Amino acid sequence: YLPGFGHRFHKPVDPRAPRLLALVDQAAAAGAVSGRFADIARAIGAHLAAERGKPVALNIDGSTAVIYAELGCPAPLARGFFGLSRSVGILAHAWEQMEQGGRNKGPTPPPIAGPMRAAEARQVSRAGKPSARRSVPSASSSSLTIWVDCASPP
Repeated sequence: YLPGFGHRFHKPVDPRAPRLLALVDQAAAAGAVSGRFADIARAIGAHLAAERGKPVALNIDGSTAVIYAELGCPAPLARGFFGLSRSVGILAHAWEQMEQGGRNKGPTPPPIAGPMRAAEARQVSRAGKPSARRSVPSASSSSLTIWVDCASPP
């Protein structure tokens, strides 16, 4: 596992990455950025593909890391932008799920025994223990599932 590479749905290519890297390439051709970090990301992707014997997609996180680095963002600032963008994405997915009355990403998790209250969800989240509703291994996705479940009236 290497952060910025691989995606559970987008295989062998995350369709967002080539478009973002193309924009970086355009900016590099115009002299606005160096293109160095896009080259590094491509080299890492090629190395991973050779090592694994199949392509490993540069994902949206890797693509945005390239953009932040190309723009000269210090790592702590880039991490803040990353957290902010994830927060907005989680909010958007939660809203879509509440509006449609179901999940719009990933498999439907198995039901839990009885309604989970917000306080219980926070305890599960803080304890770092897998929830019965957890269907995605990343913390941001499990937090989304717990939040949506607790936002719905019992």
